[in-house]
Amino acid sequence: MDRRIRKTQKAIIGAFVELLAEKDFKDITINEVADRADVSRGTIYLHYMDKFDLLDKCIDYYFKKLFESCMRLDGTSLLLSKPLLVRTFEYLEQHESIYKTLLVNKGIPAFRSYMMDEILSNLGELVDVSGVKPDMNKEVAIQFVASAIVGVLEWWIIHATPIPAMDIAEQLWSLLERIQVMPHLL
Repeated sequence: MDRRIRKTQKAIIGAFVELLAEKDFKDITINEVADRADVSRGTIYLHYMDKFDLLDKCIDYYFKKLFESCMRLDGTSLLLSKPLLVRTFEYLEQHESIYKTLLVNKGIPAFRSYMMDEILSNLGELVDVSGVKPDMNKEVAIQFVASAIVGVLEWWIIHATPIPAMDIAEQLWSLLERIQVMPHLL
């Protein structure tokens, strides 16, 4: 993709997130985004169909950035591990204002759902490889662990990262080990 296009899209998404921090999604207009990004309304429509498309692309953009930060250092699969949790929390700590905006804005519950879906998908693959305890239902285990991870991430971001990234990752990992839902992984 052309550098100018990337730069324009980044300015538009940045302006959009700034506006999301100030007001509900439903109250934001394309004109406001254009003014804030210092582009024309037509430029926005060259890149996005409407503000809902802009929201979808914004969520996708920031989720990909989060996902990339969580990848193993060698760029391979995203397995549940303590280093992955630490990297995730450190990245979120560095970019707290953006992710807090995406999680708390009343008009965009989609970011939490997107995060939950990705974690469910990755946990599903992980459980298929390693299995669960014989007396445990696979789907219940996956839902439980995913809900716990997303819930802790969401609480931590919404409450302005009250615990250092390393400490919250350690505590979450310790809880996951204690519950022994997936003994081969934890």
